Amino acid sequence: MINVNDKFYLNLLVWHFLLGIMALYLIINNKRIIMPSMDIVSETDLEEVRNAVDNANRELSTRFDFRGVEASFEWKKPNVTVKAEGDFQLKQLCDMLRNQLTKRNVDAKAMAVGDASATGKNWSQQVTFKEGIEQDVAKKVVKLIKAEKFKVQTAIQGEQVRVTGKKRDDLQAVMRFVREADLEQSFQFTNFKD
Repeated sequence: MINVNDKFYLNLLVWHFLLGIMALYLIINNKRIIMPSMDIVSETDLEEVRNAVDNANRELSTRFDFRGVEASFEWKKPNVTVKAEGDFQLKQLCDMLRNQLTKRNVDAKAMAVGDASATGKNWSQQVTFKEGIEQDVAKKVVKLIKAEKFKVQTAIQGEQVRVTGKKRDDLQAVMRFVREADLEQSFQFTNFKD
């Protein structure tokens, strides 16, 4: 004959077993609910930009066509001021800086060159670096992704675009598409969650 205490402990054991199975079921189902996602951002590593400016100044000191010419790169975080004696030399200096940025793995699309201004015989030009995705560019990115009919959802969140899909392959296809699109801005992909 089973005692009343034994029935209580037997019921308690069965309930614990059932709760364990339910918890395992919820854990398995929650993994299916979480969808892969990523953020499309536009960021520039300013330390690499500073290193590229230093390398461009070193290259400038060794260039034969700039001997005896007042030309320089000045780093004023987050901008670079390019100075030279002529407009043509400014273009050469900007190309030199673009080349050094590429060597440092900084996308040259992030570089925005301002208008040249002359003061006496010296010319100067401001170079800025784009940070964040502007609202109209973000809308264009979302529109392009939707036009390609990828099986993903997109949402603009401040200066970034969140992309969520059912499969990791869909997100990788979006990454490939955005890299190949000509949007005149550099994009990086962060917070890739699987």
